[in-house]
Amino acid sequence: MDADRRTFLKGTAWMGVLAAASGCATKNVGSCAGRATMQGFKVAPIKLPIKIGIVGVGRRAMGAVKRLSSIPGMKVACLCDILPERIAAGQKVLRDNNAPAAKEFCGEGGYDRMLDEDIDVVYNVTPWKLHAPFGVKAMEKGKHVFIEVPSATTLEECWALVETAERTGRHCMQLENCAYGEAEMLCLNLVRKGLLGDIVHGEGAYIHDLHDKCYHDAMPDPSQYPNGYTNHWRLRFNAEHKGNQYETHGLVPICQYMNINRGDRFDRLVSLESDQFTYERFAAMKYPGTWKSALKIAMGNMNLTVIRTAKGRSILVEHDVSSPRPYSRLNVCTGTEGAFSGITFPKGEEDQFGYASGCPVRFAWKCEGRDHIGEVFSFDRMQRHREEYKHPLWKAAGEAAKLIGGHGGMDFIMDLRWCYCLQNGLPLDTDVYDLATTCSLGELTERSVRSGGDAQIVPDFTRGGWKSAEPLGIVDIDLVKMGFDPAKLKKDENALFV
Repeated sequence: MDADRRTFLKGTAWMGVLAAASGCATKNVGSCAGRATMQGFKVAPIKLPIKIGIVGVGRRAMGAVKRLSSIPGMKVACLCDILPERIAAGQKVLRDNNAPAAKEFCGEGGYDRMLDEDIDVVYNVTPWKLHAPFGVKAMEKGKHVFIEVPSATTLEECWALVETAERTGRHCMQLENCAYGEAEMLCLNLVRKGLLGDIVHGEGAYIHDLHDKCYHDAMPDPSQYPNGYTNHWRLRFNAEHKGNQYETHGLVPICQYMNINRGDRFDRLVSLESDQFTYERFAAMKYPGTWKSALKIAMGNMNLTVIRTAKGRSILVEHDVSSPRPYSRLNVCTGTEGAFSGITFPKGEEDQFGYASGCPVRFAWKCEGRDHIGEVFSFDRMQRHREEYKHPLWKAAGEAAKLIGGHGGMDFIMDLRWCYCLQNGLPLDTDVYDLATTCSLGELTERSVRSGGDAQIVPDFTRGGWKSAEPLGIVDIDLVKMGFDPAKLKKDENALFV
């Protein structure tokens, strides 16, 4: 074990316990050195119904309860939260969806009690600092775990999840819904068909003004809106940290375009950010004389991170949850034969591409035999190609996804796909190494920012497995095989868009 690796596994008391439990002690690490045991990993088809325990029943989880209870062969068996009002709200969603009631786990020790139940999967929608420890506990209890973003906030957490998954042989997947967005999957399909040539550069972002949400007091009933974060956990996290702490939305799709961990990997990064100009000013105006106005925020307004891959590609990642800007994930993929540029605005679920706002996705490539590059497709032509090259997952389930919703339908596509994989014994589209690689930016970008922009080496969580792993192909789904009848669905008007 090299010195950097040992440093990663030192630190907080709780992580020391997790590291030991997950085989991170020095004497155990060499067992899988040089190969990534979870790449292409699959388990036998799980007996139906697949039983799910959801922990953290806030507003984000309300949509998950609805989606998962709508998928044939899946059962929301347990609900766990510190607040009984939230569990009650989750039960109401199940009733309204004609699904059976779930067992309830509330109060101190509730999560541990839920893990003793006969469930197959833990769906983790808790605050960020509970993502990794709860994930490790779930795998130790023999459960597959699906964790909201970011699934880990430190390098130590990333390694603990990786090594626990390897030792226990349990899936550990990050619930990165943006990898299943219609625009992102359209771009992935273009890349896989070779229409953009060799991929050279990518750009992704998370631009989302969260002033009100971060400072707003959370209400017990998650169905109420607007609603804040319990105990203002996200605001307090922003007060403590610099760097890009919500890095995955724009980044994971780019990783798939570039085959990161499957033929290429992150090598190093540099991160810089502006000062914080707006959060403290907002608090002083809206909450004068309170702890909110006295709280100092470390997070800058805009963070810019540049990554270089082992094969010489470049990636730009932006993070800004402070400025009064329209929501955007950015989505740029540049190749030797053309480029794709996507823009998403929160105008409604039908407006995934921002067409109504006059800002459509634009993409162009140089066709064979043509000597000019840079043609931007007309609106009509772009629409035709959008349909022609729509990803098979969106062709199969796009209409159902838009009814059930969740960020324009991509939440449903994401859940439907991993459910299909577990039901049929298939590898998941993303694995624990993808989780760790993208989440490592949280600590690495903060290190770089606080050092004035020093380059940071990105760990190879696959330990060389990236050199031989197969890239993600054009995956599909068989709704008939699942017994899925989209005609029985009704539109969810309360589903989140951003």
